[in-house]
Amino acid sequence: MTDGVLNVVLGLAASAISAGLGWLAQTLRRRRRLGRQRAFFGLPANGEALLVVNRQASAPDVKSVARDDVYALMELAALVRECGARATLTGHDEVRQGLGDKSEFCVGGPAGNKRTAAHLESWLPGVAFVSPPAEVGHPVHTLLVGSREFRFLTASEEPGQRAHVLLARIHPRAGSRPVFVIAGQTAVSNHAGARYLAANHRTLSREHGRDGAFAVVLRVVNARAYGPDVVELEADVTAAATTRPRPAAA
Repeated sequence: MTDGVLNVVLGLAASAISAGLGWLAQTLRRRRRLGRQRAFFGLPANGEALLVVNRQASAPDVKSVARDDVYALMELAALVRECGARATLTGHDEVRQGLGDKSEFCVGGPAGNKRTAAHLESWLPGVAFVSPPAEVGHPVHTLLVGSREFRFLTASEEPGQRAHVLLARIHPRAGSRPVFVIAGQTAVSNHAGARYLAANHRTLSREHGRDGAFAVVLRVVNARAYGPDVVELEADVTAAATTRPRPAAA
């Protein structure tokens, strides 16, 4: 074998080895990334997740679901499938089971989701959604977390409106599957919360741990123009959300 042919053979062998090592490294990174994602969402391969559907609070039909809420559920279902798990869709008034046995994604505020109302009462007692005064001119609830108030702003108050969504993860007991609450002031903010969770779960995992409970408020900017795409972190309200308010003095 001549030196030229030998150099060609050695070059091809080195290229094949480099390609193989690169493929192996990428595969290991993908597996580690997927493993972290599964741990954060509590979704092992072939696991199960419960998607709790809210109703459109303003609709007369109790089975009506807003379009953006459907989009939110679709994105959550895709996230579950990406983890290799199965999603079960159920109505908010049809859930009759406890927490921790399977991961749960609960969409919508307490006005349109009884399951969310139960989660807030039991695990996030510092959170409340209250009706605005009549002079405000719209029915969108104000989000209260502890002493902080997050109001919905109309297009006349801020260009394109401003809405908020509470994104929280609940761990009822050590080692249990988490419950994710996505409680927005509007259907678009519910969609934005689901999209933010899917896109930023690695950041949330680094900040709060794979097994840590948390509650954050997100601000949806100019929803009329940008829909659920432009979202900013308004506040980390974990401490206030998990603290039961003191009863008012007599």
